[in-house]
Amino acid sequence: MAWNKDHKQQSRQRILDAAASLFSQRGFDGVGIDQVMSEAGMTRGAFYSHFQSKSELYRHAMSQAAHRMFRQVQPDDGWQFDRRRLIEGYLSDPHVNSDGVGCPLAFLITDVAQQQPDIRDTYTALFANMAERFTQDSPEQRQNVLQNMVMMIGGVAIARALSEPALKQEVLQAVRSALEAEAS
Repeated sequence: MAWNKDHKQQSRQRILDAAASLFSQRGFDGVGIDQVMSEAGMTRGAFYSHFQSKSELYRHAMSQAAHRMFRQVQPDDGWQFDRRRLIEGYLSDPHVNSDGVGCPLAFLITDVAQQQPDIRDTYTALFANMAERFTQDSPEQRQNVLQNMVMMIGGVAIARALSEPALKQEVLQAVRSALEAEAS
């Protein structure tokens, strides 16, 4: 029996969903193709009809993870920039403590620094794309946007690494306060 015309796209989406979750949790080296395919409910053989390499899968999965994270912190606005909602959602406990797909820019920062150039290029493209989206209406504000992005990404990365809940909250509040003061 032939597959329906959407089957290949649905299969690809299941692979990307599984990969985005696993890579966000374990990093590039902590995930194998077999794990991704098992999580997607498929066999390793099916992988190669969708992707040529683990690096290609990573590139697409991390782009999807970034898009999904943005929709989670600004669900009604797509890619429109609402500074207040972005700050609140991004620096929230559910995002910082997520075991699933969170911001790959914060969740994978130390993992990516140790990777080969093609993986680092994926991270660079995600960061550059976010900066571009946030400055498209106001290119003169690029330096300010970059500062805010670095502060937020760094704040989330540090908060995720802390084991003391009160200190974690203090770090997140310090980032929120700095961003609010900068906006005034």
